[in-house]
Amino acid sequence: MPADGPSSGPFSGLTVLDLTRVLAGPYCTMVLSDLGARVIKIEVPEKGDDARHFGPYMGAVSAYFASLNRGKESIALNLKDDGDRAIFHDLLAGADILVENYRAGVMEKLGLGWDVLHEQYPRLIYAAVSGFGHSGPYAKRPAYDMVVQGMGGVMSLTGQPDGPPTRVGTSVGDITAGLFTTIGIASAVYDRERTGEGMKIDVGMLDCQVAILENAIARYVATGDTPRPLGARHPSIVPFEAYATADGHLIIAAGNDSLFAKLAEALGKPEWAEDPRYLTNSDRAHHVGALKIAIEAALADHTTGHWLKVLEAAGVPCGPINNVAEVLADPQVLARNMVVSVEDAEAGKLSMAGNPIKMSSYDDPSVRGPIPRLDEHRDVLLRNFKK
Repeated sequence: MPADGPSSGPFSGLTVLDLTRVLAGPYCTMVLSDLGARVIKIEVPEKGDDARHFGPYMGAVSAYFASLNRGKESIALNLKDDGDRAIFHDLLAGADILVENYRAGVMEKLGLGWDVLHEQYPRLIYAAVSGFGHSGPYAKRPAYDMVVQGMGGVMSLTGQPDGPPTRVGTSVGDITAGLFTTIGIASAVYDRERTGEGMKIDVGMLDCQVAILENAIARYVATGDTPRPLGARHPSIVPFEAYATADGHLIIAAGNDSLFAKLAEALGKPEWAEDPRYLTNSDRAHHVGALKIAIEAALADHTTGHWLKVLEAAGVPCGPINNVAEVLADPQVLARNMVVSVEDAEAGKLSMAGNPIKMSSYDDPSVRGPIPRLDEHRDVLLRNFKK
């Protein structure tokens, strides 16, 4: 049982040993924790997770670390030390899932690779998330988020036409890997119910970037043309981008002919729906530049707020371009409990993103578990797991 009591969720009763650090692995185990699993974070003695030393700070607490590790327990172990390895094996004996994000081969050098652990703990689910996975010519290379954003093609699609290379504004290399690893773990838990056996899950960050290229791959295969950055514009749906208004911008996403007709009517230009340049999405895609000029000319007389009300009333998908402060104050975001908090004795109240998975059978608490101090839970874990 966790130090602060059992968690509620579909993964309640599952114990996760978390050997991960920084982002991809901790994001995965955060989701598992939010879904009810007990997550025991195993950290390097004295230093702990590198993310403990990333700003910004609230007091001496890293807000970055806190946002990814709420509700977990911490024990510091040196896996090269015989005594600490014995403690680790005690933990393994009571665990369901191990998550690690070392480079390929590191766990094998420690004598803790999949083959060894599967023989000793046949029900253990072993999940490895790394830059390039455990096979292939790049397997032993190190990687960070931006490395795989660049190698995986996402950066080649991001930014303004003819602009410099632009990183996606959130760490999609790490986060997608964490999410795919979570999906793999959930699948392995289900499989274990039928087979009684654990399995190894091998997720590479580069693989995940390829997996989310969606229509970019389809466009290349179908046309032979290499996709390039388009700014905010969708590559094949028109109108579907950011448009200037009298005081800013708004997003319009009229994804079919019916919605385009509604947009034309709302903008006071019903004739557009009969214009041969704009009759179908294919027609509009061939005249995307002319249509954008026409739409922005129509929008120029009023503010973003005005047009949002008009377009929403007309049933046209649209939205503002919110900054982070506006996102955290958005009534829909707040109504969906997507801003949760943690109370910390030193840092005070920390707000952070909630869990987007809402389940009818489980509560979605607005206050989450505390931020673990390094090695804080050693005593309780030794009592819980000591053979």
